[in-house]
Amino acid sequence: MEDKFVVKKNNEKSDKFIIMSLRIDKELQKEFDILASKSEHSRNELMCMALKYALDHLEFISEEDD
Repeated sequence: MEDKFVVKKNNEKSDKFIIMSLRIDKELQKEFDILASKSEHSRNELMCMALKYALDHLEFISEEDD
């Protein structure tokens, strides 16, 4: 079964973030905006959650492994 990226309504705030710039496709931004309005999470929070999920499920294959 494929892992899902599950988002629940926001229940807490955190001050553990830093500021950084990121360029993304406009359509991807729109999708995060829609999800933000449904979940009561900020777009930033959702993007951080998605990045964390990606890292937790990442399989890195180096050229040495080929």
